[in-house]
Amino acid sequence: MRIRLESNRNRCGVADGVTPMYDCIVVGGGVAGLSAGLYTARAELDTLVVSAGESILARNASLENYPGLPAGFDARRYLSIVRDQAESAGCTVVDDRIERVAGSVESASGPEVRPFKLAGADGNYEARRVVAASWPDSEYLTETDVERIQRGNKHVVSVDRAGRTTVDGLYAAGRIADTPHQAIVAAGHGATVGLAVVQDSDTPFYHDWVAPRGYFTGRDRDVPPACDEIEADERLARDERARRRLAQKLEEPFADEPTQHPRVVDE
Repeated sequence: MRIRLESNRNRCGVADGVTPMYDCIVVGGGVAGLSAGLYTARAELDTLVVSAGESILARNASLENYPGLPAGFDARRYLSIVRDQAESAGCTVVDDRIERVAGSVESASGPEVRPFKLAGADGNYEARRVVAASWPDSEYLTETDVERIQRGNKHVVSVDRAGRTTVDGLYAAGRIADTPHQAIVAAGHGATVGLAVVQDSDTPFYHDWVAPRGYFTGRDRDVPPACDEIEADERLARDERARRRLAQKLEEPFADEPTQHPRVVDE
């Protein structure tokens, strides 16, 4: 079900007529986008993920090449779990289609850095940084003058190794950044790009790492930003919560069928 404009405003926590501002907006609610949002949210950047519908991974009949899932996994269940995880980490996720992104503008004294303005079908948003993680759509980026490369009848966005584009503050993750079309690659690249966003912000960040008590302090070191030390009982409690939560997700067969390729005509 699509979330209409009124719901989007409510979920974004802003009043009517006020454009919500975020530290980071991720355009695309697939594996790469949710992975990027997970890392930016865990670094306490105010993060919005805008999803324009189903991830292409929902067309997969059985996800069988993802490390840690030796017997395979239902791709739609996997997407549901990742979305829940991103929301639990602090991401706001809304269903909307971004139609236009505008960034910095030229002035007499040179480029004037302003927040990115995003126009969606159901609402408008602003962000200090934007991650494009949509596929195959990238036309909404044309006003930013970001460098794109044609691949057949589609375009990918030119990025460096960390997902930074030719426009400051604009990043690309996943297949739109010309990575291989595999779920594990999309997840890893999304994480890489999310970390690049964190590193480019003014958020103190060392490493997203939960360690046993004494890992740092036992060496007379302060616990670095974004890290945590936990006692043995807390570790066991977290493990119990994790197993219980995953068991709930696996309790029943996932009812949704794989989405057929749009070029296949139903008979």
